[in-house]
Amino acid sequence: MADFTRRQLLAAGSAAAALGLVGARPAFSQASVDFAGKTVEWWMPFSEGGGSDVWARFFAPYLSKYLPGNPNVVVRNVPGGGSITGSNEFVARARPDGLAILGTSGSTQFPFLLGDPRVRYDYAKLIPVLVSPTGGVCYLPAKFEVKSPADLGKIKDQELVYGSQGATSLDLVPMLAFRLLGLNVRHVFGMQGRGDGRLAFERGEATIDYQTSSAYLTNVTPLVEADTAVPMFSWGVLDAEGNVARDPTFPDLPHFVEAYEMMHGQKPSGVEYDAYLAFFGSGFAAQKPCMLPEGTPDDIVATYRKAFADAVADPELQKAKADVLGDYEQAVGDDIEKLYAVATSIKPEAREWVRNFLTTEYQVKL
Repeated sequence: MADFTRRQLLAAGSAAAALGLVGARPAFSQASVDFAGKTVEWWMPFSEGGGSDVWARFFAPYLSKYLPGNPNVVVRNVPGGGSITGSNEFVARARPDGLAILGTSGSTQFPFLLGDPRVRYDYAKLIPVLVSPTGGVCYLPAKFEVKSPADLGKIKDQELVYGSQGATSLDLVPMLAFRLLGLNVRHVFGMQGRGDGRLAFERGEATIDYQTSSAYLTNVTPLVEADTAVPMFSWGVLDAEGNVARDPTFPDLPHFVEAYEMMHGQKPSGVEYDAYLAFFGSGFAAQKPCMLPEGTPDDIVATYRKAFADAVADPELQKAKADVLGDYEQAVGDDIEKLYAVATSIKPEAREWVRNFLTTEYQVKL
């Protein structure tokens, strides 16, 4: 896998270098940074109770614990526009004084990658201080008698049905993955969540599905144990250098790229694969970044990166993280720049291909 990971990393690194993302920041003393008696607002462009909101509220007390002066860290929900509204407002209003941070997710990054004209935020100008990954597993009905990705060729001409939340939602990742594999999948839109897709699978209405890691472990593992579902592959993860690796939650499952090789006997390549990697990185491998505004002084950036690194290492967080963070390694410190670049950049030709694909195949207007 070295060839494709190196190519993807070099592409992201080139884009990041051009945008000023790559390169170690000079060391600064953090002694002068003190947030005592102040309040840090963690902007969340989603409503309360969703996955990203839960993620931010989980981290907030630990961030307060490790920032100098132990400021009060509060989550400020600014929902609307599929998370575009709050992100636009943050970029327009947040001051670079360390008292405002922004947390987003793949559903915020996708409009940016697609060139949605409503987007006024530029990830190249925001400064990452934490990146949180997540994962997922794709599975089929046991009745197909497909035991591994090597057998997927048996059903490549059979129409499969996938319950989708929408062509520009996080379900764009499986849409691109299934197309790359050469599977004949009909995407039925209108699902309100991945839970609806799973229920459609259980009723026999959907014949291919994926669930995020926690939902898979809770709701799909019993189907596997009952011999009604068979896992095919995970999406995998990216390490801090941008290399694709197996999902630590599912170390015995091949990741998508391995599955492709098992099915086709060669590595994936081309513009469609570049598009897949961009949206996979943004939607799963680096799904939730936390960022400071453009222009934030380096000493404040260093302070936040250290605070998040200390928070992630906190024994109490480690004990409590399973339900919110899973087994995934949180990206912290100065080595998050390249991972962040992979998740928030896309080759121009890949963007154009995806836009044309969505417009032609699914009548999506961007």
